[in-house]
Amino acid sequence: MTNKRRVMTQLLLSYCILIVVAITVLIPVLWMLSTALKSDTEIFSIPPRWIPSDVTTAAFHRIWTDYPFARYFLNSILVVSASTIISLLFSCLAGYGASRFQFRGKGLFLTFLLVTQMFPSIMLLIPFYKIIQTLGLINTHTALIMTYISFTIPFCSWMMMGYFQSIPKELDEAAAIDGCSRLRTFYQIVFPLSLPGVAATAIYSFITGWNEYMFALVLTQSETMKTVPIGIGQLIGQYKIMWNDMMSASLVAIIPLTLVFLFFQKYLISSLTAGAVKS
Repeated sequence: MTNKRRVMTQLLLSYCILIVVAITVLIPVLWMLSTALKSDTEIFSIPPRWIPSDVTTAAFHRIWTDYPFARYFLNSILVVSASTIISLLFSCLAGYGASRFQFRGKGLFLTFLLVTQMFPSIMLLIPFYKIIQTLGLINTHTALIMTYISFTIPFCSWMMMGYFQSIPKELDEAAAIDGCSRLRTFYQIVFPLSLPGVAATAIYSFITGWNEYMFALVLTQSETMKTVPIGIGQLIGQYKIMWNDMMSASLVAIIPLTLVFLFFQKYLISSLTAGAVKS
């Protein structure tokens, strides 16, 4: 009974901690929803109300009619999807090569990938702008795609290299005996086994690009090229902040991230449980 009581106590304590953490995470989201459903006057009511007395969806309607958020979302989805796919392609190949081959300068190459992550983004802003300007790509989707993949490829390559190292090299050797080339071995044998790692890498790359603000603000100029974070930031005016419009736009901006996570969830779970059971 003592052991059973101790286990029950540990479970109860664990659930209590999880409930507290979940509430802490959900409170800002619930307040965003509450603000988005309030009228312009009720936002500044004192004391603040969690449940609006007059629930209205006018803010959700305004972000599509009064602001070009449809265009912002299209730009974000296009840029972030393209940068994520390109980043996955190159990081998978780089990670596979680094995990399977020994070559001169390998350690220096991997160290260089890590060093690129040590510089603050603000320090890279002017060099990136000058390069993009020289290439004539200011105010284009290509500029944002090039910028985002330069941010994500180094770290994604390290992530994929670590996952490829967990896949036995004997599979490559067996495939080589059967006459498979290196490339065929990669995309027919190794890559399907690495889908959990690819899912985690895709989520990281997508979130990094979707939430990026500073470079998108500097490298885009026209309204037809701006992304969602820029559109939300523009709701802060010189004399007035549209809090309900901002909260409604932020809630809608969360939806793509949630869908991406739900889509890759099963691969993430298999990644977390990989190796948990000894064969």
